[in-house]
Amino acid sequence: MSEYTLYKKEQKDIDRLIQDGYKITHVLENLSGAFLTFKHSEKAEENLHILTADARKYFMRYIMK
Repeated sequence: MSEYTLYKKEQKDIDRLIQDGYKITHVLENLSGAFLTFKHSEKAEENLHILTADARKYFMRYIMK
């Protein structure tokens, strides 16, 4: 999978969770990427592993709000 294709998939996954009402509650970044924890008031938590640098920059816009 190309870097761009992977980025678009990660971006779509982040957007889907945000649109479903989830909020990012925890971020762990290391050399393997970023591990995001999303929580919703009525649903269980969801976790995403973000690999691309562009997607790591992308999710920051939701944290900075």
